[in-house]
Amino acid sequence: QVQLVESGGGLVQAGGSLRLSCAASGYTISTYTMAWFRQAPGKEREFVSAIIWNSPSTYYADSVKGRFTISRDSAKNTVYLRMNSLKPEDTAVYYCAASPFLRSGWSTQGKYNYWGQGTQVTVSS
Repeated sequence: QVQLVESGGGLVQAGGSLRLSCAASGYTISTYTMAWFRQAPGKEREFVSAIIWNSPSTYYADSVKGRFTISRDSAKNTVYLRMNSLKPEDTAVYYCAASPFLRSGWSTQGKYNYWGQGTQVTVSS
């Protein structure tokens, strides 16, 4: 049974940093494309970042490029999202998602089979 559990969210001041973690169980993340999405209050859920299976390739939304970094630790079966220079507009619930062998459409929610429960990130001004 595939499970994704996010952690690391919290309250931070603008300009601060957080590192989100997504611990996976029931499968090996090296065979899955992993992604982060977020949903702010009253808005649609949007793509943040993805890391492609069996590849160093990473992708980012324009709004976070240069500030966020996605990475994975295969030994820990965990994916991370390092978030620097946080802005109030980064406030959202952040979700981890996984899809086996995905190489295209990685920014599309419907391509992902598994989702975590989400972790709240709040950035104060």
